[in-house]
Amino acid sequence: MFEAIARTPQEELDRRQNTVRKHLQAVAPEAGGILVFSRMNIYYLTGTSGQGVLWLPLTDKPVLMLRKGINRARLEAGIDTIVPFKSYSELPGICSEAGSPFTKTIAAVMAGLTWQLGNLLSAKLKEYTIVPGDHAVALAKMVKSEHELGIMRRCGEKHHRCLHDILPRHIKPGMTEREISHKAWEVFFAEGHMGILRMQAHDEECFLGHVSAGDSGNYPSSFNGPLGFRGEHPGSAFMGNADKIWNRGEPLSLDIVFQIEGYHTDKTQAYFGGPEASIPDDIRKAHDFCIEMQEWVSTNARPGSTPTELYTYCIEQAGKRGFTDGFMGLDDNEVPFIGHGIGLTIDEFPPLAKGFDIPLEKGMCIAIEPKQGIRNVGMVGVENTFEITENGARCISGDSYEIIPFE
Repeated sequence: MFEAIARTPQEELDRRQNTVRKHLQAVAPEAGGILVFSRMNIYYLTGTSGQGVLWLPLTDKPVLMLRKGINRARLEAGIDTIVPFKSYSELPGICSEAGSPFTKTIAAVMAGLTWQLGNLLSAKLKEYTIVPGDHAVALAKMVKSEHELGIMRRCGEKHHRCLHDILPRHIKPGMTEREISHKAWEVFFAEGHMGILRMQAHDEECFLGHVSAGDSGNYPSSFNGPLGFRGEHPGSAFMGNADKIWNRGEPLSLDIVFQIEGYHTDKTQAYFGGPEASIPDDIRKAHDFCIEMQEWVSTNARPGSTPTELYTYCIEQAGKRGFTDGFMGLDDNEVPFIGHGIGLTIDEFPPLAKGFDIPLEKGMCIAIEPKQGIRNVGMVGVENTFEITENGARCISGDSYEIIPFE
């Protein structure tokens, strides 16, 4: 009676599964397959956001075992074997009956389970050796296919249109952060934002993004990003505060994520409460430095370069140019990266940080986000999403990076 509202192309799912298999042989060569638990990773490999576990063997067919949503999965998923289960103890028997038996050693995406469920899995599968397999999935997701890139390019176009073209017509100095947040919600949802944002890091949360007027840009933050923000309330520390007004003479930074079809782009747009000629030199110089760093990173983020090289250059330049205090966050807000991978989650592999020496590849998508905190003023800077090409990184979230002034 029902038809799927959308389906991931079968050749795309086959590519993803085979890429995970390839990486698994390097990450956990002793494992004969991998158990995948989180909804997002199950979606990536099957086309349905199932509540349960996927068994992806190296050679046999995958088996999707669900606690809930069997009928929906059968509409959406691009695999043949979809069965219900209640206990982890049932998994070996189900997979054996399906013709894809467990091997003696199996890998698991351990980040997809709580400690409690991980212990339960080990107890129920005590006859098997379970080894970490997270990195195999992370490496597969790191390089996007043309199918994925097409979605992200469309996402980036909408993103730029919202923050650069449409939203400035609806906000002005004198509004509170919360009022600006609400206008942002209206604009983003009207342009097709699908609402949910996903973070890969355990227990990290995000809701649309951050609205930071003036010194909110340096307000103490527990979120793993350089932009400070007051947020709504300690119990929901996201978006903008109802008591903080964006005053004339202050910068305003909006770090808001767009999402369509499960894929994200990340972008920060800076505004100023006054005409362009009134922007103080310290704000202008700091923002220009961030644009310059974004340009250098995007030019040099080509296949073969490493995140360490990109990060190190920016840190060295901040020191040489007098921007050490506040680059990538003031005080405790400072973060040890200048960007990150992005796709089905906002914080994908690899971070653009010291110690990450895996070479970049064509088809990766990264968010480059050089930002500068200015003490007693706020934060300026940029963030945009880029696609790695043979000739460097191409921006897919707009081509205008200047501060937008308000007369």
